[in-house]
Amino acid sequence: MQPLPRKPPRRGMEAFASRDFRRYQLARVAVVLGAEAQAVAVAWQVYSITHRAIDLGYTGLALFLPGLLFLLPAGHTADRFDRRHVIVVCYALQVFCTTALLLLARNGTQNILYIYSVLFLVGTGRAFSGPASSALIPHLVPEEHFVNAVTWGGATYQFANITGPALGGLLYTLPLNRLIPGSHLEGPQLVYLFTLGTLGWFLVLIGTLQARSGRMEHRSFSLKVVFAGFQYVARSPLLFGSFSLDLFVVLLGGATALMPIFAHEILHQGPRGLGLLRAAPAFGAVAMSLAMARFPLRRRAGRWLFICVSIFGAATVIFGLSHTLWLSLVSLAIAGAADTISVIIRGSMLQLATPPEMRGRVSAVNSLFIGASNELGEFESGLTAQWMGAVRATVAGGIGALVVSGLWSVLFPPLRRADELTAESLRQHMPSAQEIISGL
Repeated sequence: MQPLPRKPPRRGMEAFASRDFRRYQLARVAVVLGAEAQAVAVAWQVYSITHRAIDLGYTGLALFLPGLLFLLPAGHTADRFDRRHVIVVCYALQVFCTTALLLLARNGTQNILYIYSVLFLVGTGRAFSGPASSALIPHLVPEEHFVNAVTWGGATYQFANITGPALGGLLYTLPLNRLIPGSHLEGPQLVYLFTLGTLGWFLVLIGTLQARSGRMEHRSFSLKVVFAGFQYVARSPLLFGSFSLDLFVVLLGGATALMPIFAHEILHQGPRGLGLLRAAPAFGAVAMSLAMARFPLRRRAGRWLFICVSIFGAATVIFGLSHTLWLSLVSLAIAGAADTISVIIRGSMLQLATPPEMRGRVSAVNSLFIGASNELGEFESGLTAQWMGAVRATVAGGIGALVVSGLWSVLFPPLRRADELTAESLRQHMPSAQEIISGL
């Protein structure tokens, strides 16, 4: 009996034909839900203890420093060992960290140095899991479906970003003692318990993946081997331009760390309002991701990259000037939609233009830029808000993002001229990876 022909995947859903990709996305949604809920709880807990903007900035710094310190061994680890095993070990560390946050909250600690110490360990796990996770994606789907996988990866991530912060704010304010008499869980404790559950589900699903990347890099640890990722990025205007563009735009235009201040002092909202503000960029992002999955970007990727970065900067300015909740939410949603297109373009460039045996190290370099733009950006936002006030700092950052977009379009012509998101098209702008590898 002849087997029935396999039904072709629906247009825009090609990546989901892969079993491992489906499971990975289910695992990722769960763990991002927990991480975003935890981020809301940590931010509100720290601000409720000190009521200082600079202390919110320090939370970002604590998460960023491990990425800077462990950048080189993290990239080499992702290429040297099975990437799935690296991810499992890193998220086992996250379980330990969330348990520590739960215990600190139950003990009613008022010393935020303990919280910063745990966040440093969280950042350490992220420093090693980031390159391994990024380099694992191409093993889950065929190359022709990779851009679709990046698009859906962004959609699922942003879906979790929509519900995670709002869920975190809801759990933080849930009067569990009234609903369940005798329960001693309240505020951040309930959030951290939820995060532990999502981490457990993530580890179970990752353990069932069939994809095995194996050892991509067979040479032992040496400075030349470890620095290969830096050399490859430095010699590629396409990658270096896109990485540094994201670094400076988000470093200047990101206002995530200041959202507790906007929610409390400007918009006069509580933890639930903070959850809505944190979810708004993700709402715009997931809507744009769904649209791009159905109607993918075909041509002029570089030009669209700069257009979207400019829209992100302008939307940030509007958010900084807004004094009404609805306008703040709309401007953040627009910023999230514009940023999604940028993320899809940059993520596709990263993986398609990089040889498999160097993806871990190049992804580690990218993780450094992302960490600097996100976590270090939170520190920068807290510092400038302490000096200038939250509104002025946010508006100035949005204007700075617009300036950087215009300047980078002039400094990196290959990035501006990038056309199709295919390996063949992108590698025309790349250095010879074989020369870099053979020269080590």
